[in-house]
Amino acid sequence: MLSGSGFTNGSELVLWYLSFIVAITAHEAAHAWAALKLGDPTAFEGGQVSLDPTPHIRRSPFGTVVVPLLSYLSAGWMIGWASTPYNRNWADRNPKSAAMMALAGPLANLALVLISALVIRIGMLTGHFHAPAKISFTSVVAADSGGVPEGLAVLLSICFTLNLILLVFNLIPLPPLDGSGIIPLLLDGNTARKYNAFIQRSAMSLIGLFIAWNFFGQLFRPIHTLALNLLYPGAHYH
Repeated sequence: MLSGSGFTNGSELVLWYLSFIVAITAHEAAHAWAALKLGDPTAFEGGQVSLDPTPHIRRSPFGTVVVPLLSYLSAGWMIGWASTPYNRNWADRNPKSAAMMALAGPLANLALVLISALVIRIGMLTGHFHAPAKISFTSVVAADSGGVPEGLAVLLSICFTLNLILLVFNLIPLPPLDGSGIIPLLLDGNTARKYNAFIQRSAMSLIGLFIAWNFFGQLFRPIHTLALNLLYPGAHYH
């Protein structure tokens, strides 16, 4: 949480949820759009090819509303999930297309990281932002004044780190994460089908999530540090 800021917990909650819902909606809409372009209209027919969060919330209300709010109230940051429907038969027949669909979600989060970084750099060039002495989830960039610049700095900070977390976590090549679905891009068609049949077992998803959750901190820390030093060349964050 920000100390010495003009923001109340309620204000930060709003910024957190706005950042979260934009990140999740973009991720799932990208999956849905890619599937439609590659031959599977299932998500399109369900309304998921949309940056309107409503169909995504309606499909996964627990992961998009209940869990994010509870995680914020208990830990001060948000976690949650949503999902995009797809035709399993289409994916089995077209494993490489399904892999490209899986890749689309993390790429959407990468785009939001880059957009956040661009706005931060523009704000620095115009004299509204500066690099903070100490990085936190809500302080990737600091404002030179209160009010709107401070609120925008908090929002951009959350968007930058939250989307980086979603990008890195989802690229871990373990089921049920998107990274496991991308692997068929490197396999021949028959091997890809056998691989997909193997990772779709429910036990594999439980094992994969357990390993990914416990391993993620060690993976994310150096990537986060690298991203910050790319955002602020010469800052030497560590």
